[in-house]
Amino acid sequence: MRTLEDISLMQQACSSAPKPLIFVPTMGALHQGHASLISHARKRAGENGTVVVSIFLNPKQFHVAKDFDLYPRTLQADQVLCKKSGADVVFSPCVKEIYPLDSSIKVVEGELSGNLCGASRPGHFSGVVTILTKLFNIIAPTHAVFGEKDWQQLIIIRRLVRDLHFPIEVISHPTVREEDGLAMSSRNKRLSKTERKVACKIYETLREVRARALNGESDTSVLLDFARKGLMTIPEATIDYVEILDEQRLQPLKKLAPGTTVARLLVALNIGETRLIDNIALPPQPSPPPPHDQHETSGLRNEY
Repeated sequence: MRTLEDISLMQQACSSAPKPLIFVPTMGALHQGHASLISHARKRAGENGTVVVSIFLNPKQFHVAKDFDLYPRTLQADQVLCKKSGADVVFSPCVKEIYPLDSSIKVVEGELSGNLCGASRPGHFSGVVTILTKLFNIIAPTHAVFGEKDWQQLIIIRRLVRDLHFPIEVISHPTVREEDGLAMSSRNKRLSKTERKVACKIYETLREVRARALNGESDTSVLLDFARKGLMTIPEATIDYVEILDEQRLQPLKKLAPGTTVARLLVALNIGETRLIDNIALPPQPSPPPPHDQHETSGLRNEY
């Protein structure tokens, strides 16, 4: 495995790298969730393809300077994890390499980033799509892998690839969780022992809401009220948002109606000073039974 810091050297390495070239962008402080993304990329690339991981702590994604300062820097450990997980190349540039001092161009998303994390973290998604545009141009991957924990980000990245005509297939990977259900995140290290013990209640609440939907509750206001009450039982928890949206358009839904797109429950909250996010798909309600005089049998319903 090679680690490169220079853009021109990275471009040379990628231009001659065997395809498929599968890219996993990260900001470092890697954990087993990242390892799962890299291992999945390795599996998709096969023995003959190339897996590239970027480790770049992007300052443009942080609305609060303190958040950027507190973010762990663990490059050596990250490189070990990348190698064990199957990466061929790690791209780890410095900030000046990516953002020249007179840098004046940025990318802005105008439809999907106004709510959820975009509302509480102004400029965050502009930072995301700007750095990804740069990295996509430098690395020119055939595929890129992203986790489903950052669901809004995943949908925005799909839109970025579509609208800017990047010849890249975006691969989504299911959220990787701790044994108690907490979604893996670099931020989890900032939880105190007491906070970490109760943080599993986030996923418990999501699953309880999903169970209610599976049992026939279709009114999203009822489901949201139940979700908020569950999350507020977590000590020191402050809710940022709890929303049920169309999972592709990220627009609010009033009902989980038969035949509609899959809905998704998305939450963000602070436990103490640590901000955590999570989400879960909510199944559409079953279609009403056919009329009694209809003799055709209905097919099995897919559940999400």
